[in-house]
Amino acid sequence: MPPTDPKTLSTLRIWLLASRPRTLPAAVAPVAVGAALAFAAGQFRLGPAAAALLGALLLQVGVNLANDYFDFRAGIDTPDRLGPLRVTQSGLLAPEAVKRGMMATFALAGGVCLYLVAVAGWPVLLIGVLAILSALSYSGGPYPLASHGLADFFVFLFFGLVAVAGTFYVQTLALNARVFWAAIPVGLLITAILVVNNLRDIATDARSGKRTLAVRLGPRGARLQYALLVSAAYAAPAAGWLAGATPFWGLLCFLSFPRALQLIRRIAEARGAALNPVLGATANLALGFSLLLALGLILAA
Repeated sequence: MPPTDPKTLSTLRIWLLASRPRTLPAAVAPVAVGAALAFAAGQFRLGPAAAALLGALLLQVGVNLANDYFDFRAGIDTPDRLGPLRVTQSGLLAPEAVKRGMMATFALAGGVCLYLVAVAGWPVLLIGVLAILSALSYSGGPYPLASHGLADFFVFLFFGLVAVAGTFYVQTLALNARVFWAAIPVGLLITAILVVNNLRDIATDARSGKRTLAVRLGPRGARLQYALLVSAAYAAPAAGWLAGATPFWGLLCFLSFPRALQLIRRIAEARGAALNPVLGATANLALGFSLLLALGLILAA
């Protein structure tokens, strides 16, 4: 755990902590798969692909800052939380500073979206607006998604299906079944990251009234959810291959399967703060799986 005394940290380091870099694989993974699908279709375009990556990273950082700010305001983040350092709750940054950083990050994401609208048309504008609204609604607004057990679905939708399909679309201006077959396992693994986070925080979330899906399911149910998500992520490419939508080389992602089994065993045993390494490892699994899937798609081209 990094030190919490503001005098020991530079301003840059504090903002880096606020961005939660360990969560950023969740932004890189779907873009890598979407770009590989475009390459396999012979329509890879560096500019739109790079903009999609930048936009995804900005949205992830924006969500992290929003979560930091809104959970502090709602009294959800307290000194007894077990997760990594929160800059607002710890006093490293003033709440209004985090709020300004959040809005600036979403504004930058909006700027990237406008470039992609110029490249790929109005559907991208709709996707961008919905993505930013969902990011803000994750922890904030009159009906916070995370507090009502809906965050898992929206993470799967936007960081899986929309991110992969959107990256492909801004390069090709088209969609096909192969895109969605590839997006499903990515979304499932990224959702599994959230499950670990919420499993760790069940006790503190329940006390604060934050009714995440993990709180509703209980520890045993959340662990089962994790195992099902990870297992389904590997079943999806196999099913896609049998359906003729995923090339054989796409099964290269199974090279990460032993690591997935290790994590399923670890989450069954870990409790409290011991889940923090599992969270980071799950993010790395999602990235590794996605890079292997992307490589397989490129090799099959």
